[in-house]
Amino acid sequence: MTYAQNLWIYFVLLFGIIIVPGMDMFFVIANSLTGGRARGITATTGVMLGGVFHTLFGAFFVGVITRLAPSLITLILFAGAAYMAWIGFTLIKSSITVDDFGKANTKSMWAAFRQGFFTCILNPKAYVFVLAVYPVFIQPRFGPVWSQALAMGILTALCQLGIYGGLALAAAKSRELLISNPVVTIWIGRGAGVLFIFVAALTVWHALN
Repeated sequence: MTYAQNLWIYFVLLFGIIIVPGMDMFFVIANSLTGGRARGITATTGVMLGGVFHTLFGAFFVGVITRLAPSLITLILFAGAAYMAWIGFTLIKSSITVDDFGKANTKSMWAAFRQGFFTCILNPKAYVFVLAVYPVFIQPRFGPVWSQALAMGILTALCQLGIYGGLALAAAKSRELLISNPVVTIWIGRGAGVLFIFVAALTVWHALN
């Protein structure tokens, strides 16, 4: 598999997980509904910075493992594949629906940015995701860890901007889509589940070859 193919698969998986309704998405839409599009975009920027932080954390983890315990890489790949497969089956079996967004408790642009950042970086599931996924996509044969992390960080930020920023600009319609069409959110989750299982299988194949 080439580096371009590797990066493309990462983007598809990333898009699949970001588009599933969750805490970051609800925070952005709530700020847009309460404080307008500008505050929704500001909240999105905070979430994007949180995504960059997760990328740095993942790159640091992979760099440490590669240098200090390279023999563990295969074991980590299998563990990561098992975790991704578990996420995939969970998403396929679950029925994600959205009842309401409530109101954002922020009153300023700075507060929206700050809370968006901390909402993102304090999500414990994000760290488990990073520890499982990043060793799969950051590989020594593709070059320096920092350059791969930079590419993944840019993709993460752009994906968050495209999805959350788009929802922020159309907050009222986004809210109506997610609340009044539960079937849409259910199939978004199941589609993401299929992606996770596919990448898990690909990871096992890579670990065995």
